[in-house]
This record gives sequence, structure tokens and C-alpha cells, in this order.
Amino acid sequence: MRNHGTDFYDNDANFEKYMQRRQWQENANDTLEKPVIMELLGDISDRHILDLGCGDAGFGVELLKKGCAAYVGIEGSRKMTDASTSNLTAYNNGTVLHMRMEEYTYPRDTYNVVISRLAIHYLQHIESVFRGIHQTLKPGGKFIFSIEHPVITSTLQPSGIRTNWVVDNYFIEGYREQQWLGGTVHKYHRTVEDYFMALTGAGFRVASLRESRPVREHFLTEETYERRRRIPLFLFLEGVKNG
Repeated sequence: MRNHGTDFYDNDANFEKYMQRRQWQENANDTLEKPVIMELLGDISDRHILDLGCGDAGFGVELLKKGCAAYVGIEGSRKMTDASTSNLTAYNNGTVLHMRMEEYTYPRDTYNVVISRLAIHYLQHIESVFRGIHQTLKPGGKFIFSIEHPVITSTLQPSGIRTNWVVDNYFIEGYREQQWLGGTVHKYHRTVEDYFMALTGAGFRVASLRESRPVREHFLTEETYERRRRIPLFLFLEGVKNG
């Protein structure tokens, strides 16, 4: 049986390397992914937020500081869950549950916002999860998620700075394997159309589709900025529950 994506982070070496990578000043999460997520979220004052694949819940701490009413994180990695529990210690309205998002029982009409940052591409099946998310949102609530862009997941390559970008096997959906940070990462490739259809099939109205277009002010060096202009690393979608 193939490992879940969360298993990658329960390896001590992988976990340490990932946490070190997140400290890089020009890491892609902070320069390309987070700015778009923040734009899509807008004002989160008094919002009840569910975060699927919350990692160490560092983002949850930020949301609580910005005034969200309650934050619940779902995390499948035991090491990440321990880190997130530690980070949320000071917040009575911040909680993390150790389970995979496929296993969570989505309570009806509970949250204003569901977010998932760079986690859904680890799932083999997304349709049932999307239906659960739709169920757990209050009317008018929104589901915002980011994934590795399908032009990347279609042809995953070994780690390192790429100099050539090849898109191949795009319409061959399914399992992909990548060597990253010295370990093996397991992901699932889907097309942009697949994600769109899964959202609408679950009952969402698609309100936004964004890509990780770089903004110069988020980068320290011109070199990194120019390199990031070559290819979209991330895709973002926002679904709204009518009502």
C-alpha cells in the first residue's frame, strides 16, 4: 500500500529538512503561495475556520492573532500534530486533531471558512472530501485551497533547481512519485478541469481561480523573482456554498 503524504513528515530527517527549508527567506510558500491565500481570505474577524492539513499550525496562530473566532486544524502527521499542539498552547480557541482529512467527520453548517494549503494533492480521492467540506460550511461559507500546479504534478522530477520545464502526461491522472529533501513524496495528479469539476460536483460555486504569479516586492533578489516568472508553481481555487 502506498504511503499517505503525511507519512513523509513523520520521518525525522524529512521533518527536520522541511522545517529548515521553511525558514529560507525566499521559500516558495511565503513568496508565492501565502500572499494569494491571504488575498482570498480577506477579513477573517469572528470567523470559524477549519484548516485541512494544517502542518505545524503556524498559519493558525496568525489567523487567531488576526481575530478569527475559532481555529481547528486537521493534521495526519504525528510529528506535525505535536508541533501544532505546542504552537497553539496559548490559544483556548485553537485546536488540532490528529487524523487525515479523509477520516474527519464533517459537522453540518459549522464553519465560515475551510482552508487547505498544499495538501489536497496528496489525496487519491477528493470528491468525498469536497462533499464533506460543503456540508460543514455555513451558507455563504467558502472553501479556499492551494495545490501544486497540475503542470508541475503532471511530470514530477527529482529535487533541485530546474532549468527546463517540460509538461508531459498531463491528461494521465493519478499517482506520482517525487524525490524531495532526500525522501520519497507520493502525490496525485489531476488536471485543472478535474479540480473544477470536483468543486462544482460537490455543490460549490467557483468564485476564484488564481495562479502563483510572482510579485516583485515579495522577493529579495531579482534572480529568484525572474526564475519564478517562468512557470506557475501553485494553483488556487475558491468555492462558495450558496445560501
